[in-house]
Parts: sequence; C-alpha cells; structure tokens
Amino acid sequence: MQPSPVSTEPARAPGTGGSLGGYRWIAAGDVNAFFGLILDNVVNLAILAGILVGAFGFPTDVVFRRMFPGTALGVMIGDLAYTWLAFRLAKRTGRTDVTAMPLGLDSPSTIGMAFAVLGPAFVAAKARMPVNDAAILAWQVGMASMVLIGVFKVAMTFVGDRIRRLVPQAGLLGSIGGVGVALLGTLQLGEVFTEPIAGMVAFGIILYALVARIRLPLRAPEVLASVAIGAGIYYALGAAGLLVHPIVVPEANFPVAMPTLTLGFIHGLPIVLREYVPLALPFAILTVIGGIDVTESARVAGDAYETRDVLLIEAIATLVAGLFGGVSQTTPYIGHPAYKAMGGRAAYTLATGLVVGLGGVFGYVAFVAGALPRPVLAPILVFIGLEIAGQSYLAPPRRHATAVTLALLPSVAQLVAIFLSQIQNGALMMSALDPAAAARVSGIANEAFIHTCGVMVMLANGFILTALLWGSAAAFLIDRRVGPASVVLVVCGVLSFFGFIHSVLPSGGVYLPWHLTTTVLPYHWAIGYIGLAALVYVMSMTRAFRESDPVPQDAVA
Repeated sequence: MQPSPVSTEPARAPGTGGSLGGYRWIAAGDVNAFFGLILDNVVNLAILAGILVGAFGFPTDVVFRRMFPGTALGVMIGDLAYTWLAFRLAKRTGRTDVTAMPLGLDSPSTIGMAFAVLGPAFVAAKARMPVNDAAILAWQVGMASMVLIGVFKVAMTFVGDRIRRLVPQAGLLGSIGGVGVALLGTLQLGEVFTEPIAGMVAFGIILYALVARIRLPLRAPEVLASVAIGAGIYYALGAAGLLVHPIVVPEANFPVAMPTLTLGFIHGLPIVLREYVPLALPFAILTVIGGIDVTESARVAGDAYETRDVLLIEAIATLVAGLFGGVSQTTPYIGHPAYKAMGGRAAYTLATGLVVGLGGVFGYVAFVAGALPRPVLAPILVFIGLEIAGQSYLAPPRRHATAVTLALLPSVAQLVAIFLSQIQNGALMMSALDPAAAARVSGIANEAFIHTCGVMVMLANGFILTALLWGSAAAFLIDRRVGPASVVLVVCGVLSFFGFIHSVLPSGGVYLPWHLTTTVLPYHWAIGYIGLAALVYVMSMTRAFRESDPVPQDAVA
C-alpha cells in the first residue's frame, strides 16, 4: 500500500472534458492527477535503480534492459485494467464523475525487495561467479519472488478480507511501519545528507508541502517541485565543482528492450523457497490488506468498486510482471480520494499506464531514473516512511501503540545487519552460525560483541514476518486474548526452529536444525518461544489475571 504524495485540495471544476456514453472520462483534473501518479511510478523505478546500481553495484544493463521492461509492463496492465473498471462502473451506475483507481509500484516492497532480496542474492552469487552472471541470477530470484507473490495474491483475493479481520492491525501495519522508520527513513536520511545543499532543499520542500500540507506557489505539484529544484541545484553545483562528491553526469542513453516472456524465474525459485519466502510473502499480504482498505476508501469517496475485482487485477498485474522479468510488485494506491478531489477521471490512469509501459520499452524511463540524483530522491522515501510509520500508530486502536512499537524493532535490527554486512566482506554475518569463525575472520576478539552481532543477524533474518507476529501477539495480550497470543508465540517457535525467522545463516535461509554443527541456537529460540506461550497461557488461568482491569479502549498501553 503506497501513500501517494499528491495534493488533497478540494475538487475544482473539471472543465468540459470528453465523454463516452455519458461518462466524462477525461477532464482538466486528469492533468494534475497524471503528474502525481506518473511521478510516483518513475520515482519508484529511480529508487530501485539507485539502490541496485549505487548501493550494490548491479550492472546497469541488467537493471534497465531486463528488470525495468517487465516491471513497467505490470504497471501498464494494472492501470489499463483499472481504467476499464472505471468505464464499467460508470456504465453500471450511470454516474459521470467516476474516478479510476490509481495503481503503481509499491514503495515499501520495492525498497524491501532491493535491500532484502535482490541485493543480498547478488552479493551471495558474486562471491562464486562473475558479476554479470551473479546479476542475472539475482534477477531470476527477483522474478521468482514476483511470480510467487503474484500467485499468492491471486489466492489471497478470495480470503484477504478474512485475514484482515483475524490479524491485528498492530502486526500488519507495525511490520511495514518498521520498514518506514529504518529503511525508508533512517537509511535514506544518509542519502539526503551526502549532498547537504541539494538534499536539504529537496527535503525541505517535502516537509513544507507534504508533511505540513502547505500549498506551494502557483499550485506546483509537490513531488515535481522537490525533484526539479533539488536536481537543478545538484547539477548547478556539480557544474561549478562545488558538490561534496564528484558529479556523475548520465549518458544520453535510452536502453531499448521489449518485455519478454521468460521462464528464468524457474532458476531462482529454489533460492526463493529456501531463503526469501519469509521476506517476500508479508509484502504480498500487506498489499492485499491495503487493497481492501483502499477500495473501501474509494467507496466512501463515491466510487463503489468491487473489492475482488480490484485485488484480482492487481494480483494478475504482479504475476505478469514477474513472468516478463519484473522485480517489483504493483498495488492500488491509497490516494484515490485525492485524485478524485483533483478532478481526475479515467484519462490519468490510461495515460500513466501507457507512458510507464512504453517508457520501459523505449528506455526513457530508465534515462530519467538514472538522471535523478539519489540525494534528491531520498527525501521522497523519507516522507513515505514517515507516512507509513504514522499510519502504523494512527490506524490501530490507541491501546495497541506499544504493540506497534514492538513490531518496529526487527526492522531496526535489519538496518544494523545491513551495516554489519559491509564489514570485512560480511564476516560478522556468520556470528550466529559460527561465532568462532566470525571472530577469526573479522579480527574482532570481543566475544560479547560477536554474540551481540549474532543476535542482530537472527533478529534481522525474516524481520518482516517477525514484526508481524510480534505485533500481533502483543495486541492479543493487550486485548486479553491469551489463546490467540499463545498460538502466535508457538508459531514463532516453530518458524524460528527451521529458520523461517531468526535464521542463523548469513543468507537468512531455512534449514533442518539438526544438520547444523556449529550452533544450537535454533533449539534455544524455539524452546524460549514455546515456553513463553505456555507460561502466558498458564498465568491466564490464575485469579490475578481475572482480577486485572482491561486496558481502556482509548488508552495507550
């Protein structure tokens, strides 16, 4: 679920526009809505390229010619299908002001896939094969993740609403809120201040216009203004030789590539099933739950779309993207009421789908993505992180605030693990599996520090799923639902035993614990969780539990 950084001003007169069968499917408001939606998608592609190329050293040819076309194709299919849904709704209801559902790349999972799946898969493969071959394998892992997510979301289409009712929002939103705080917020602030002048100006505009919601002069689109002004300052300083780091001027290169149906995901599927399922599937669950919420938001705004149609189209778009080389899932955006208030109809999603889809083919999206400086793009990520984290606290009941905070913590461990992976070629990532080897290879003799690193690695592995489970267990306990809380803790114990969460392996993969020869940690974690579940359940049978006052509905626990 992507918070869409667009204006939320009251609707303005849409103008005469065009009509088809009485439906005014194109209006003046579609122009501003188009810029908001297209920028969301282009910025996500730019961020994906920036992380893969800038942070992990991916070959640009693999990113732009193999990943981008399929990823853009998924956006095109989804937006064109949502455009068709708008026409169908207008015909069914006879209304002339129907606004199409906005769709695009999901920001949290785009960043999460880059940092937690694609990047680590590339680094692991690079240690045993040439760089380009490693990048191809990582791309296949990304494709396999998308195919798996797409299939999972198709199935979730029919049960997603039930899951939303069963799983506390503190777990669902807190887990992604942690990504907002750690990976989209803290980590990206480092990018902002690599070039303080350009970065702070761009960040300041985001704070002024999107966080404080103050209108910009001339009604300028907020994200466009931030990126354009920040990039202008960046390149002006670069031309004058005043940047902190040497400027990298992008080549006027438009990598043309058709999205091609490929079975390459089959090569990556075993790796995904072995190592990355605990990271990938929670992102899928969140977009399904988000899609349900977004559809309800659109219904309140006046456009009563069928939830199943919205979810199924988005799931198919993700699946098709994976089959054609895409590595980032699509999602219906949360900004439908804002686009409706701007006067958007169906033309803005039609135009966005075509521009993004064709941009993936003819390379102009890749060129724009490469030309936008990372310190200028990073403020948008920080804003998205702030919005996601804020929603994590505002949407659930206030009494679950502590549960939300608990769900944030595994993402902080993931942030620590990212930095640990850069020390001595990742030697400290072995701290949980083989602390003696980690100490020997890293040259660090402090035993307590090595063991702490091991704990951070285990907390980071499967961090999204861990956060979801922790937040849910805490929310259940706060509500005095001890049975469900105990069940969640037992699930944590089983998953930790086999490495689905808290894996001792540097890769975060799953295993049979009795095959491990250098550590018994999986046994300790599993016994700890199951013992805690039993303890909580037994204590709930006591008189003290029965006499405890419930947490007030509007109180912070």
